[in-house]
Amino acid sequence: MSTTALAADRIETIQQELDQARRSGPLQQIVIPPCPELLARLNVVLAQAEPDLNEVARIASSDVAMAATLLKSANSPLFASGQPVQTIGAAMNRLGLEQTAAIISGFLVQRAIKVNSSHLQRFWERARKRAVAMGYLAQKLPGLSFDVAHTYGLFCHVGLPVMMQSVKGYAGTMVEANARIDRSYVATENANHRTDHAVVGALVARVWKLSPTVTAAIRLHHDMDILRGNSIDPEVVTLMAAGLVAEYFVRRHEAIDPDIDWTRHADAIKDWLQITDDDLVTWEDELREPLDEA
Repeated sequence: MSTTALAADRIETIQQELDQARRSGPLQQIVIPPCPELLARLNVVLAQAEPDLNEVARIASSDVAMAATLLKSANSPLFASGQPVQTIGAAMNRLGLEQTAAIISGFLVQRAIKVNSSHLQRFWERARKRAVAMGYLAQKLPGLSFDVAHTYGLFCHVGLPVMMQSVKGYAGTMVEANARIDRSYVATENANHRTDHAVVGALVARVWKLSPTVTAAIRLHHDMDILRGNSIDPEVVTLMAAGLVAEYFVRRHEAIDPDIDWTRHADAIKDWLQITDDDLVTWEDELREPLDEA
């Protein structure tokens, strides 16, 4: 079997494993919030060769708070030019389809998956920042599409709040996992609960019918040793590597220590993406204002 076929088979295997674990494994106890109807409608529109902009506008206008969020974004310093926009159509024209869809998606996901834990303070703010950084990186890295990159940035760690809602004792596991130095975060999760946030996040992506590439990248996002192999589709690896670059920028923006995966694999990530330290410095500077806005 060719390398390409093996990589595609790995993605299919991940989806089958998620389905099996959902039917009869440890994921049975996990409560997955249903995909918002408006997000499902949006995804159908975006999957078309020529998306219906009128349908996107109808979706954006169907919720007052969401429409207000779109108008606020269009009138923010990052996008504002000339007179303030006052209609959804004008906001979409200013933002463009990709940014409009990203803002709608972020709004709907945040509303669907609530975060009410002190252990996950500012979870969605950080998710928005990561998604913004991923959208930016999609402009810099060949073969990385904006919608896939943004979606991955938004959903990468979504397993954390879902486990917090569904798994008894998970708050204590988070404290333990952050404190231990003898094993990884996901190893502690698995020791205590027989699953981890990467698996649960991938299940959310699977149930919500996100792309198989995004689902696989979420499932594997702590398995960075695949940077040195060819067992998975290169697009998945690029998504994961870019995700850690985005996380690096978010943490730098918040003046906190780098992610342990970045610390361990930074050189391999830069090699895979064919980027340099000078690229990182330039991109961090260019991202400062967008992250401030996020």
